[in-house]
Amino acid sequence: MTTGPVPVLVYDGDCAFCTTSVNFLTRRVRPRCTVTPWQFADLDALGITQERAEHEVLWVSPLGAVHGGAQAVAKLLLSAGGGWAWLGGLLTLPPVRWIAHGVYRLVAANRTRLPGGSPACALPADRRPGGVRSAS
Repeated sequence: MTTGPVPVLVYDGDCAFCTTSVNFLTRRVRPRCTVTPWQFADLDALGITQERAEHEVLWVSPLGAVHGGAQAVAKLLLSAGGGWAWLGGLLTLPPVRWIAHGVYRLVAANRTRLPGGSPACALPADRRPGGVRSAS
């Protein structure tokens, strides 16, 4: 039973790899949060942009602090308690934090090639490594 506001985990619901990963985490890790695809979230109310939500998984605290990528995963693990919280805490400490960030970026950039990945998982062209940013 939860009392008061809970954090929100926002992920790409169009990406099969992301959806599979989030489903695994919610079943096995059991984080204390609301989980929603960005496509169905009120992004303005959460204080995040669509561009950021397309780029990485996001953890939005009840007070509105936003953590992305590997740090969102760390917050998810911390919320679960027990041994998961220990692992989440480890992910927040340098140099593990830096390594986790690099691994997260590598996975995010290649999620179309990972099990469960699909063309819908692809980052927009201007967000891919080596991609050309549009002049806007």
